[in-house]
Amino acid sequence: MINEQITAKEVRLVGSNGEALGIMSFSEASRLADEQEMDLVLISPVANPPVCKIMDYGKYRFDTLKREKEAKKKQKVAEVKGMQLSMNIQDNDLNIKAKNVRKMLSDGDKVKVNLRMHGRQIANAQSMGLPMMEKFYELLSDVADMTSKPEINGRQIIMVLSPKK
Repeated sequence: MINEQITAKEVRLVGSNGEALGIMSFSEASRLADEQEMDLVLISPVANPPVCKIMDYGKYRFDTLKREKEAKKKQKVAEVKGMQLSMNIQDNDLNIKAKNVRKMLSDGDKVKVNLRMHGRQIANAQSMGLPMMEKFYELLSDVADMTSKPEINGRQIIMVLSPKK
């Protein structure tokens, strides 16, 4: 709250340079802020008496928004990208898919690897599917950590890889 929005009768005032000016009536604090052509801003409403500071509120708000925008710009949101494999994939195709996943991991994204199975392949999920996923992970073990181990989920085996720290 700023200026006339403050309802307290008495406030503890902090000057524009950070020095404590003591406890005074709201009207006197408002007069001091007007003399300096600045705003009276409520800093801590729960204190007894409430703490107010003399500052240029417009400049303060601008600087705060600028800091938040800079922090948001530097923030990297990791996406979860997907890669699908099949049970009878050849080694060359597996290497190409591993190369593509390596690029995704180097961009800082997580990758959900999905091995699809059809018909009789589902019966061989333990003996053929899980070793295939392990082999795929071994191709990427230098740049990837396994976030979740390969697990059979109906017609597919799923594992999640994340970039190594």
